[in-house]
Amino acid sequence: MGQPTQPEPKRIGVLTSGGDAQGMNAAVRAVVRTALKMGAQPYAILEGWQGAVTGGDMIKPMGWSDVSSVLNKGGTVIGTARCKEFRERSGLRKAAKNLVLKGIDRLISIGGDGSLAGTNEFQEEWPSLLEELVQLGELTPEQVAGHEKLRVA
Repeated sequence: MGQPTQPEPKRIGVLTSGGDAQGMNAAVRAVVRTALKMGAQPYAILEGWQGAVTGGDMIKPMGWSDVSSVLNKGGTVIGTARCKEFRERSGLRKAAKNLVLKGIDRLISIGGDGSLAGTNEFQEEWPSLLEELVQLGELTPEQVAGHEKLRVA
């Protein structure tokens, strides 16, 4: 008998959205380091929801040293940007597709009321977005399997 295979680590996306605020870097650092300590793989979604909509290199894995020396920096080291496209259904679909392609179905959204309202809407629409992506042929049923629910904090 072979060795038991290790389960794939959970992938957690972290983004900052809205205006810069004190403590954003400390929150990003805490998310990254806690995720790593718990055996998960954190991903930075650069420039907030814009990074989720753009995908590719805008969603990158983070390691322990990626958040070293960030506590004394202003703003947010992973960036934040307004994203008009995220307010449209097509933008929500792009964001969902890009997260699924990275294997991310857990999300930490750091921001204010508007950011959290957008995140909440995205979470509510997640199942129907995945269904549409499969119907449009942009994702396969195999790609969405196991990602039927978006967990948000």
